[in-house]
Amino acid sequence: MWGARGEEKAGGACEEWSYQLGNKDTLSLKAPKKSPLALRMVVLTMTMICGVFICSMCMKQLGSDSWSRIVKIQVAEQSCNKSLVPPSEVQFVHYPQPLNYSRKECTCTPVRFFAIISSQRSGSGWFETLLNSHINVSSNGEIFSKKERRSNISSIIKTMDMVYNLDWNSSASKNECTAAAGFKWMLNQGLVANHAAVVDYFNQRGVSVIFLFRRNLLRQMANILAKYKPRLNTTTLMWSLKQADDYTRKALENLKSVRHITLYYEDLIQNRTMLGEVLDFLKVPVRKLVSRHVKIHTKPLSDQIENWDEVYNALNGTKFESFLNADYRT
Repeated sequence: MWGARGEEKAGGACEEWSYQLGNKDTLSLKAPKKSPLALRMVVLTMTMICGVFICSMCMKQLGSDSWSRIVKIQVAEQSCNKSLVPPSEVQFVHYPQPLNYSRKECTCTPVRFFAIISSQRSGSGWFETLLNSHINVSSNGEIFSKKERRSNISSIIKTMDMVYNLDWNSSASKNECTAAAGFKWMLNQGLVANHAAVVDYFNQRGVSVIFLFRRNLLRQMANILAKYKPRLNTTTLMWSLKQADDYTRKALENLKSVRHITLYYEDLIQNRTMLGEVLDFLKVPVRKLVSRHVKIHTKPLSDQIENWDEVYNALNGTKFESFLNADYRT
């Protein structure tokens, strides 16, 4: 009897499942409307653990020094009064916090970043000594003269970061508060090859550029070779001058989107008041600039080039004719 009732119940259950499957055609299992509290706590705990882990990994990658520098920069910028800075100039005003020393009373002295872009024998050495005679300007020389610093864009950016963070140690370092910091960069020292990335960096970091070139490319060429009183190849001379001119023009075109000022050595020699325009461009107090730089090549071109008559005949009547007669006096 008990067995029959058990079988009857079992049979009834089977019929009930059969009926549901026959009418629904699918088996529907409904989940509870609300998750248990314990499950919620587990999910929350795991989320917090993952967040802490990710943050710790990021801090390790940044390094303790880099992290502390970010914090220091944020604190410095928050504590310094920027209300006097015109909105158009905010991008170019910086408050660097060096890792090697404390700026102390100079912490809130704004610093402008700059780069002197030039080519060999264009008077950039003389020009840089003039800038460095200003108590608030530090120009750190030809930092990319060493190949390893310009081997790739990562090395280039790392080197520039050190200069603009005021961590670059050179004779240009000042006892007074630095208000403008930069360096000198020749076109053929990785600049032309990486111009797109450099322009992005300059625009992002608010770097101002001072272009300094020569008008007289013949004198520039003669000065490069002047150690031996060169004999110039008049067959390729026109092509060489045109190539040098095109190289400079293309570089200026590729870099023109950066805030810049363009100077020519001959103009600076004849009009020293232009130096005041440079200081105004860098937003530092205008003062007299001096240089102990000694000019090496003082002779006229006719005395510097061995085959001057041939050079004169080759360029006379061409678009480079002005190079034959244009000279200057210091």
